[in-house]
Amino acid sequence: MLNFFKYIFVVVFLSMSVSASISTIVSIAPQKSIVKSIGGDSVDVTVMVEPGFSPHSYEPLPSQMRAISKANIYFAIGVEFELAWLPRFKSQNSSMEIVHLDKGIKKYPIAGVRRDARLDPHIWTSPSNLKIIARNCFEALIQKDPNSKELYKEGYNKLLQKIDNTDKKIKQILSNVPKGSTFMVFHPSWGYFAKEYGLKQLAIEVGGKSPKPKQLAKIISVAKKVNAKAIFVQPEFSDKSAKLIAKELGIAVVKISPLSPNWSDTLIKLAKAIANKR
Repeated sequence: MLNFFKYIFVVVFLSMSVSASISTIVSIAPQKSIVKSIGGDSVDVTVMVEPGFSPHSYEPLPSQMRAISKANIYFAIGVEFELAWLPRFKSQNSSMEIVHLDKGIKKYPIAGVRRDARLDPHIWTSPSNLKIIARNCFEALIQKDPNSKELYKEGYNKLLQKIDNTDKKIKQILSNVPKGSTFMVFHPSWGYFAKEYGLKQLAIEVGGKSPKPKQLAKIISVAKKVNAKAIFVQPEFSDKSAKLIAKELGIAVVKISPLSPNWSDTLIKLAKAIANKR
């Protein structure tokens, strides 16, 4: 009978060990895809800024603060709301490790902003940057849970393959788009994508402000010169100015968000729209 109870205890203990997972928090939805691709069922992921909300001014919900208090890792990526909230998250859960997934990534000023302005945080729109983000995530997970290293390694290698395949598809889609071509956006979220593929983004607004009438006229003039085919807008921001410009130029308004959960589909969709292959 004693051996029977020992057997039951061992089975229960092992099942608990297998089902145990690392509780993680990420700032934006694309990060969740990265973390889950590497960690699989061994990680639980809570997203702070869901699609449709802006990471520039987001304030966490009470339920998210409760998740913070139980988390093992917070995967930061450098979006604006983290500046104010990461210290508060840490004070609420001092044992939670904060991992900066943007470590090792060179950031650039947002196009059109004065030199001393903040750097562009939208680093995940570049496949090259996604590889660095994935590496930082992989290293953090194996450090936290070395017993699952092989599991994480398998997921990491599959993710790298997906990033490479996405990059190849984008290059194929853009193969007939001349280097230096300009695409028009409302919010300047695609600078790293543009840099990666030799393109330029023309932003309607910078710093969260819509253009004044004189600025609007200048933007329309530039858009005509570069022969803009469409304006890309995000659901997180007003598209009123974009619609005015689109009407003036007779071009389409395309809604696409860098905060969409499926980063691969998003980047491919953007490339197709730029190449006019929608």
